[in-house]
Order: sequence, then structure tokens, then C-alpha cells
Amino acid sequence: MTGLPSPAVRRRMTGRVETGLPPDEAFALFTPRGEERWVPGWHPLFPAATGDDTEPGTVFETVRDGVTTTWVVVARERGRHISYARITPGHRAGTVTVRLAGDGSAEVTYDLTGAADDIDAFAAGYADFLGAWRDAIQSARTTFSPPSA
Repeated sequence: MTGLPSPAVRRRMTGRVETGLPPDEAFALFTPRGEERWVPGWHPLFPAATGDDTEPGTVFETVRDGVTTTWVVVARERGRHISYARITPGHRAGTVTVRLAGDGSAEVTYDLTGAADDIDAFAAGYADFLGAWRDAIQSARTTFSPPSA
């Protein structure tokens, strides 16, 4: 399947994740390679070599349950925020933005367009989704040192 389902809906979801880290250290957790440290099964593939995986314009892909998502870094300010565009053909497209706060938390916003049943189910479980991020980050912090930005 290519393209997006039609008709589609757009939903914007925002929530917070406690990292327990200062923004400069937490930033690296939300980079393509940094997420490998705490997201089970997250293995970004870079079709073009890149030394800086946070440079705007960087493209990478992830595969989950046999479905490929293409990501593009659209903006970043180290220690403050990073934004991605993401497209999963036949399912959903949109952006993901992570804004870091000085209190050790991160505001995470997903702005997605896709089939109503898929997007509405994701929105309904968004708080639990971010809770799983918090738990995974806290668990990973006990087994590794925070990555450098």
C-alpha cells in the first residue's frame, strides 16, 4: 500500500516524559542513535553516511513489525529541541517534536495524519505510550551512562 488512507484525520498529542537528566544530557536520548539505548527494537538505518545524526536534512529509516517508517530531521537545537518528519506509507505521516525543559522533563508532541481508527487509537493510548518511554529511559539509565550530545 502506498500513500495515506483516505479519508484521513489529523491529531496533535502532547505530553511530558521525565528523564531525570539536564537538557544537554537528555537531548542525546532523543536522537536517532541515542534512542537505540532505550527503545527496544529501535535500529535506525541511514541510507547516506552521516557523522551527525541530528543534522537537519538527515534521513533514516526504522522497521517495526515489517513496516518501514522514513524519518527526516527537520530542526534541532542541541540541549533544547529536535523535530522529525515521519512517513509510514499506507499508515500515517506527520511530525514528532521533543522540547527539553530545565526540570529534567521533555515535552513530546506527535502531530499525525492517518486513518481515523489508527490515529484515534494512538491518541487514546498516548499517555501510556509516554509512560512506557519514561520507564524505558529510567531502566536504561541504570545500565548505561547518559550518551554525550
